[in-house]
Amino acid sequence: MATYPHYLERLQNATRKFWDKSALNSIGGDSFTYGQMATQIEKFHLVFEALGVKKGDKIALCARNGARWGMAYLAVNTYEAVIVPILADFTPESASFLVHHSESVILFTNEDKWKNMNLDTMKELRLAIDVDTWKPLWAIDEQTRAIYDTMDELFEEKWHDGYGPDNVVFPTDNWDNLSTINYTSGSTGDPKGVMLTYRNFSANVDYSQRNVPAGDKMVSMLPMAHMYGLVIEFIYPLCNGTAIYWLGKAPTPATLLKAFADVKPYLLITVPLVMEKIYKSKVKPTLDKPIVKVLLKIPGINNIIYKKVKDGLVAAFGGNVQEFIMGGAALNPEVEKLFKRIKFPYLVGYGMTEACPLLAYEHWTKYVPGSCGKAVDCATVRIDSEDPEHVAGEIQAKGENITIGYYKNPEASANAFTEDGFLRTGDLGIMDKDGNIFIKGRSKSMILSANGQNIYPEELEAVVNNQPYVGESVVVDRAGKIVALVYLDSDAIRRDKLDNEAVSDIPEKVRLSANRQLPGYSQIAKVETVLTPFEKTPKMSIKRFLYK
Repeated sequence: MATYPHYLERLQNATRKFWDKSALNSIGGDSFTYGQMATQIEKFHLVFEALGVKKGDKIALCARNGARWGMAYLAVNTYEAVIVPILADFTPESASFLVHHSESVILFTNEDKWKNMNLDTMKELRLAIDVDTWKPLWAIDEQTRAIYDTMDELFEEKWHDGYGPDNVVFPTDNWDNLSTINYTSGSTGDPKGVMLTYRNFSANVDYSQRNVPAGDKMVSMLPMAHMYGLVIEFIYPLCNGTAIYWLGKAPTPATLLKAFADVKPYLLITVPLVMEKIYKSKVKPTLDKPIVKVLLKIPGINNIIYKKVKDGLVAAFGGNVQEFIMGGAALNPEVEKLFKRIKFPYLVGYGMTEACPLLAYEHWTKYVPGSCGKAVDCATVRIDSEDPEHVAGEIQAKGENITIGYYKNPEASANAFTEDGFLRTGDLGIMDKDGNIFIKGRSKSMILSANGQNIYPEELEAVVNNQPYVGESVVVDRAGKIVALVYLDSDAIRRDKLDNEAVSDIPEKVRLSANRQLPGYSQIAKVETVLTPFEKTPKMSIKRFLYK
């Protein structure tokens, strides 16, 4: 048995201790205390029981982020039904298919999403509930609807003498039971529903509580149906007694900054893309001014300027952030160099759905630039290479946080593990003697040059993205030639008032400038512009398989 507490025990204790404290909040919308959250969870438990929902039955949740999303998730999770969080931006067809594939008997969703879903596809479904109001959207028969409508009466009947902190009891004898099925894509071909147990969650919540800062308030920006947001922005902080604030609608820079100023979060979970955009739009133009460049060469004065830059960045996020955790991709080296120079409290971690999600992390004061931290102590991480310090190999992991496989997909489950039970991540990396992991790229996207050199597109993209007027890029291999696809930064082009001729010169300038920084074997043969931003996954990684 594990030597650490079950995460539902931590949640139960936090709920009892912080009964009247704020727990779940939609900015500009609903707010619930720990006590109100626990009361609604109990109401759902009673109605699930009356409906004949059994432990292990599947209940899907496909809705926009918000306080009620959190409550629906926890109601299912603490009832010991299997929760199936589905990304709100999957197409209605994909979402309907995944409800069917998971054999979900109940669906929590938004009314506008429900209208576009295909009921004929969802064969096992008995009830659909509106997350925004708790009203039933559809029931398979009148009896089901009638039972659901008695939720408040069932609660009054059982708790007529009142429901208080001591009545909150969450189950903890289920370590190796299935807790969650998380689909990594909306594919209707051969969907991969990652199966995660209560042990997987408990291991990562325990690690986070011991290693990641704790605090009073948290702004959640990532999709809740994705493990990165679910565990690090919701479950682990909630087990601390933290108040979670969701942005609800897709955030604009203005609404984001207002939320940070109002909430003053202690921790920020984000993706490198967000920080790189802030650097390019706010920090770099200031540091590139001729007078500032001169002042940065003067000892003493440069420290004052760097401190001002750091204080300005921290202030933009509410002034209270102790640590900025980035994941999902590597941070641009130029941005990282400045962050390190100004002692900005950042780090880049590493994880995946199959690890629920953490695989590597390091506190910002010990974090090594270019790395993604050290392996979490609930897993053993190794590099499949004869010389893991110098020659990249596949990163593989085994531990208490690792998935038990893919739902109804034995072939994918078998292929996911080595003979000795290590998860194959599909990522390539090296590990230094101190245990810091450096990711080189995805094994699928690595390019093998004509002279046998391994070329990692991500490393080339970091150089290309640093060039003036480049917004983002994808490097591809075309018949042995390296081509960089580039989406231009229209804001910078407008700011500098470039005419059409100057814009048409950008690709070749980018190519020449990037090649001056790249070794001979990875020179870029051509730069092509694309007209729309690259399509991205929920964690803001570019879907590179779409680009050739």
